Amino acid sequence: MSALSWAVVSAPIGPLTVGATEVGLCLVAFGAHPERAVAVAERLDLEPVEEPSPAVRQLAEYFAGERRVFDLTLDWRLTHGTQRTVLQTLFRGVPFGGTTTYAELAAASGAYEGHGYTAARGVGSIMGSNPIPVVVPCHRVTAADGLGGFGGGRATKEWLLAHEGVLTPTLF
Repeated sequence: MSALSWAVVSAPIGPLTVGATEVGLCLVAFGAHPERAVAVAERLDLEPVEEPSPAVRQLAEYFAGERRVFDLTLDWRLTHGTQRTVLQTLFRGVPFGGTTTYAELAAASGAYEGHGYTAARGVGSIMGSNPIPVVVPCHRVTAADGLGGFGGGRATKEWLLAHEGVLTPTLF
């Protein structure tokens, strides 16, 4: 049986649970959640093995300011249909330090032709279901009139955008 390698890693935004298959990275979850890795392994019919993958090193480099582009193969099996199309468009099209809006991403993906406002809402839902946040940078997707939501919490989104130079770091 193939394996899902997983590890809980510390990051400035809090712990992350990271999982990768033989195909590539498939999971980045906010928080220390080994049970999420085990559930993903079961869903993909893999054996969960606690060991770091190359993604752990690249995430550490990103958080240290030493990496702007993730050079990882991604395993998209936890995504499907429109969700996969939108997330792949985001991954390929919105670089470090860049942002896009929900509506712009909907249009760029081509997945919501002619759906107007509902397209932006659909993309918002997809961002909330992203199984590989940070690497597939849903934090770079904003509302037309502000930051919008984020599965890791607003403070995490603000930190990530400040880290990438999009926002000025908050003064305390």
